[in-house]
Amino acid sequence: MRVEPMVTNRLKQITLLLLDVDGVLTDGSIIYDDNNAETKFFNSKDGLGLRFLMDSGIHVGIVTGRRSEALMNRCKNLGITLVFDGVHDKAAVLEQILAENERVPDEIAFMGDDLPDLPLMKKVGLSIAVADAHEAVCMHADMVTSAGGGKGAVREVCEAILKAKGLWEEILTSYLQ
Repeated sequence: MRVEPMVTNRLKQITLLLLDVDGVLTDGSIIYDDNNAETKFFNSKDGLGLRFLMDSGIHVGIVTGRRSEALMNRCKNLGITLVFDGVHDKAAVLEQILAENERVPDEIAFMGDDLPDLPLMKKVGLSIAVADAHEAVCMHADMVTSAGGGKGAVREVCEAILKAKGLWEEILTSYLQ
């Protein structure tokens, strides 16, 4: 993924990455079994990227319109505690996030894929769309990933943030020793 210099400067400021779920952390598929249990498929590379971010002191949160036990299990596994699920007005949640986490909008990136994500995308310092996001979302995003939702797009963003902050080489080197 090629990152514009203006976007790199914004990436350097990010201290909190907020993510939508369906279509960002997943490919958007929602599967119900015969017992009405919901299943979601999460990408392990995205999860590792999120761990790299959190281990580097960059916080991660979820803002999604749906409630899901599968999501809660994934967040618990990754150590994500800032979770807003069942949200109908994603932009309204931003005020609560700012107040409770002592942040300003310029320090926050939000990654989305569909129209309900646009109001929040317009209020944060960096708006990011996955490659297969709705056309209007891509048009209004500061950055569009090369990968689609659930297919490594979150990992791309995690690495872009870490590279912009000069933290990536240390992570990479730790695996080369």
